[in-house]
Amino acid sequence: MKNLRQYRANIKERDESYGAYLKEKSHELHQAAEEQRHALYYHYPDVVKICDMAVRIDPRIYEKTMFHHDFLMFRVGTGDVKSSFPIEFNLEEFTQEKDELVEEAQKIWYSTVAGSRGSADTVRDVRGFAVKFYTEEGNYDLVGNNIPVFFIQDAIKFPDLVHSFKPEPHNEIPQAQTAHDTFWDFVVNNQESAHMVMWHMSDRAIPRSFRMMEGFGVHTFRFVNEEGKACFVKFHWKPKLGVHSLVWDEAQKIAGKDPDFHRRDLYEAIEMGNYPEWELGVQMIQEEDEFAFDFDILDPTKIWPEEEIPVKIIGKMTLNRNVDNVFAETEQVAFHPGNVVPGIDFTNDPLLQGRLFSYTDTQLIRLGGPNFHELPINRPVCPFHNNQRDGYGRQTINVGQVSYHRNSLANNTSSVSSAQEGGYAHYQEKVEGRKVRNRSKSFEDHFSQAILFWNSMGEPEKQHIIQAFSFELGKVKSKSIKQKAVDMFANVSTNLANAVANAIGVNPPEQAEDPKLEKSSPALSMLNTVMLPDTRKVGVILGSQFNGPKVAAVVKGLQAAGVQPVIISDKAGDLKGTDGAVFEVTETFLTSSSVLFDAIYAAGGQGSTPAFEKNAAQFIHEAFMHDKAIGATFDGAVFLEKGNLLNQAGVVTGEDPRQFTEEFVKAIAADRHWDRRLI
Repeated sequence: MKNLRQYRANIKERDESYGAYLKEKSHELHQAAEEQRHALYYHYPDVVKICDMAVRIDPRIYEKTMFHHDFLMFRVGTGDVKSSFPIEFNLEEFTQEKDELVEEAQKIWYSTVAGSRGSADTVRDVRGFAVKFYTEEGNYDLVGNNIPVFFIQDAIKFPDLVHSFKPEPHNEIPQAQTAHDTFWDFVVNNQESAHMVMWHMSDRAIPRSFRMMEGFGVHTFRFVNEEGKACFVKFHWKPKLGVHSLVWDEAQKIAGKDPDFHRRDLYEAIEMGNYPEWELGVQMIQEEDEFAFDFDILDPTKIWPEEEIPVKIIGKMTLNRNVDNVFAETEQVAFHPGNVVPGIDFTNDPLLQGRLFSYTDTQLIRLGGPNFHELPINRPVCPFHNNQRDGYGRQTINVGQVSYHRNSLANNTSSVSSAQEGGYAHYQEKVEGRKVRNRSKSFEDHFSQAILFWNSMGEPEKQHIIQAFSFELGKVKSKSIKQKAVDMFANVSTNLANAVANAIGVNPPEQAEDPKLEKSSPALSMLNTVMLPDTRKVGVILGSQFNGPKVAAVVKGLQAAGVQPVIISDKAGDLKGTDGAVFEVTETFLTSSSVLFDAIYAAGGQGSTPAFEKNAAQFIHEAFMHDKAIGATFDGAVFLEKGNLLNQAGVVTGEDPRQFTEEFVKAIAADRHWDRRLI
């Protein structure tokens, strides 16, 4: 672990270097543009086409855009990135993206959805996972979530969905929760939500860290190569640290102890040089194979199982810089799934088609006018020329009398670039038949992939899902809605439905047998993820007159393994051990809590007071109940003996610092010890 002060000292130099990179790249591209002044880049090149398409889908979409002006989604921690993308296989067959090492500036944006600004980070919720690429061909926004599916299939339902999970309008309660009547009323009356609700009730909805969650593009897009041949594609972000979560009791307590937990975790990791990394992967299906699966590949409530369509890793993203100003770079950032570059195109995913229309409308009201794309955080680094003029927030100072196309006064500039000149051209899709406002029959299967998800979970994960349903529906007042929810999810698992019915006091479902579907996808279980000790935070409980040399050896060993020890005692300041050893106490029992750490190491001390021992015992017991790794040596072993915690899974003791550290690091890397016998 690198020294925090050293990194802070280097921040200015690093930021100046990063800013110089952007300035140089922008200057280089603008110089090239002077040789081709006719190039025309619209911020949203097909906004007219998109609006026309949306109206033809359903004229009510204009009426429903009132929803975009109701309230703003909660935005949380972000970071600026400069990433390397070493392409690991030849992409030219699939897309027009260059098959070479690319280093580009990017912007990452994470968010919760249900809560207002200031709500806790650790609520049960979907997390937004959006990435803006500042490329030589314009901005490309990959706007996704940490869950690969969504609640609805049709974009026109989006306002209804959001109204259902927001605080109920008659009392503005509850905040940042779906554990209330209106959300579950929507679910039972819109059963296409079944698959997404299973993810929402799983531990994926309470991630341990932004650094430890996957990202998904959710929708099906197209890759289009130079010859105009297309294939379907889904995008994935795979975290280097693996996919890990909190447990529900822990998440609720963190919401009170540190409401900014996820943002603080991300910020501090970057400041300390522990840069988060994700691999970018794609799943691809050839057009001729579109109907070769037992699900509709354009249905946003369905995944493409990785065992059937493998994820090909094409690059890596490293988050290496925090924002300098949260308002300018976080509050004002604007993402749009319609921001694409040559080689990437849309499909007929009906939810995606609605998003292509709605995001512009949202940004117009959120950022106060039509020129939000000229704000520094949203502005492309490549040159762009168009005939947009005036409006609130205009920052470009245009010269000359011409602002239209075609013209003769300015030699017909700016003019639209053809595909051969580097301009954007949509894929020419051949379509036949009648255009009607109906969903395909292939969209009618609402439960097979919800069953797939349930079948793929390990036993601890299934128990957590049962507990989540029991908590959420236990908060619902309407007994009718509770019963309908139990009956609905009997279509997924009667074991699940019966357990929930018993917990919330309604009748078990009439359906007596489980659905006859045994298919599973091991990639969906977090029990199969990467397990590493890297960047895990360990609370080190020290009392006065601790065993100086041996405790110092353990702490040093933990740091060498990539673990982050934090010294905790009954008061802050320097704490002296035997043989003159001194540690600085940075957290106390009052300012901290076991829920803020991944593991606890109790070293104790010969001079501990009764109050210290009481607080330490409570600290350790709570971590034990959350299935975290517990380590104890020397004077700290007494806490485990008194708490009857010895000889349990994930509990490590020992007197030899080296041997203890090796075993404790393994226990930390395992994340949770679900086979523990709780007391």
